[in-house]
Order: sequence, then structure tokens, then C-alpha cells
Amino acid sequence: MKAGAREKEIDKVTLVGSAVNILLTFFKFFAGIVGHSSAMVADAIHSLSDLVTDAIVIVFVHISARKADKKYEYGYGKFETLATMFIGLALVAVAGGILYHAGADIVAWSKGKELPAPGTLALVAAVVSIVLKELVYQYTRRKGMALESPAVIANAWHHRSDALSSLGTFVGIGGAILLGHRWTVLDPVASVVVGCFIIRMAWTLLRQCFGELTEVSLPEEIEKEILDIVHSYPDVSDPHNLHTRRIGNQIAIEFHIRMDGEISLLKAHSRTHFIEKALQERFGPQTHITIHVEPVKPFEKTTE
Repeated sequence: MKAGAREKEIDKVTLVGSAVNILLTFFKFFAGIVGHSSAMVADAIHSLSDLVTDAIVIVFVHISARKADKKYEYGYGKFETLATMFIGLALVAVAGGILYHAGADIVAWSKGKELPAPGTLALVAAVVSIVLKELVYQYTRRKGMALESPAVIANAWHHRSDALSSLGTFVGIGGAILLGHRWTVLDPVASVVVGCFIIRMAWTLLRQCFGELTEVSLPEEIEKEILDIVHSYPDVSDPHNLHTRRIGNQIAIEFHIRMDGEISLLKAHSRTHFIEKALQERFGPQTHITIHVEPVKPFEKTTE
């Protein structure tokens, strides 16, 4: 993908989600207030948080696309990781607010307070939200995978969390409507279940970010694939000291290899160049690769 094309695609994906979020936020607030549903109001707040994360994705992805310079010689890729972390933290904040308000309603109900029964409009809003947000999730996740953007994939999961939130809201509102005033507590109970789902998703995203920011190695199967590519060159032996890490949507690979100490520097350089090209074809043209060449002495060759 040409320079700048990736960012334009990410902008397009994010703006589609933003348009849906704007429509749903207004509709949910209206349906929650008119339909007397605390769960739907909480759902509307969740949709509002999606707008904030959409803005984060657009800003940070453009920053991460900057070319490496003297200040960031490995590039700006980790700014995309930061965007993913902020999305995860936003999910935690949203879940905390939902759990707090739902818990207060449940406590009030247990003390004899009669909670308002949700109306049919709130139920309709939940159905519309489930359908639209699941479609946006599928679209955003597919694009995120194709663009290899962790921030876009994280934002897709935020859309899915909104769909799950609306699903829980649908169950709570529907139960409260069908079972009558004695069961209006199902509305805030549904909010509690939704809040727990959102926290679980947030933890998954934050754990991934923590691994990248603390330089965790790439998965074992990826490292094995790297070594297999190096081993495919017959005049290269003993790849070792392999170090890998992720930098946003890019990866960095460092390792040592051994080559005949009597060949020319030009030939050794040519071979490492081919290895670099093979790795970049597999893992992307922006992959950072460092190869250290060690000579194999004549007596070592005879003993191998």
C-alpha cells in the first residue's frame, strides 16, 4: 500500500464508525430518557465514548505514520500502541460509570424504591444498536486486519462492546417490560452484566499494549518462521541471539548469523541483503532488521 493510502483507509473506516456513533448516541439518549431506561442511558454514554476513541485513532494513526527521524529513529509506530492503550482505558472508565450507576439503582431497589419501568422505545433502540454496531464491528475489524492496524482492531472491539452492551440492555429492558413492575430491577442488572463484559475486553487490549510497551518478544511461531527463512540460505549457518519486538504495526528483528570467513565482504553483504528482503516480503517493507555476521574459521568448517 502506497504511503498515505493506509492512513486514508483508516480515516475512512473510523469516520464510518463515527457517523453511526453520532446517530446512535442521540437516539439512545432520547430513547433512554423518554423510555425511562437507565440501561439505555448508560448505553448512550458508551456510544459517546466511541466518538472519543474514534478521534484518538485518527490523531494517533497519523502520528504513527510519520517517517523515522533523529528524535524517533525507530519511527513513530508505538504511538499507535498508545492509541490502543487509551481506548482500553476509555473502556475501563465507561464500564466503571455503568457499574456505579447500575449498582446504585439496585441498592435503591433493594431498599424498597420502585424503579421506573422502561418503555418500548428503549427496546427498539436496543435492537437498532445491536444490528448497526455488529455490522460496524465486522467492517472495522476486517479493515483493521487488512491494514495491520492494532488501533483500528481495538476500535472494532469497542464497537463490539457497544453491541454487547445493547444486547444486555435489550434483555434487561425486555424482561422488565414482560414481567412487570416487580422486575424493573432487571434494567440495571443488565447494565452490570454489560459493564463486566466491557472490562474483560478492556483487559485484553491493555494486556496487549503492556506487552508491546515493555518490549515483549513476538510469539514463538513467528520467531520460528524467521529462523526458517534464514535457514533457507545454504551458505548461512547458526542463526542465534534472535531478538524480536513489535513497534506499533511494525516489527523489529535482530539476530546473528555465521558465514565463511574467507568470502569477500561484498558477497557477505549481498547475502544479508537477500535475507533482509525475504524478511521484509514476509513481515512488511517497514520491518526493522539488524543482522550481525560472524566468520566461520576454516578449522570450524572441517569439524561441523
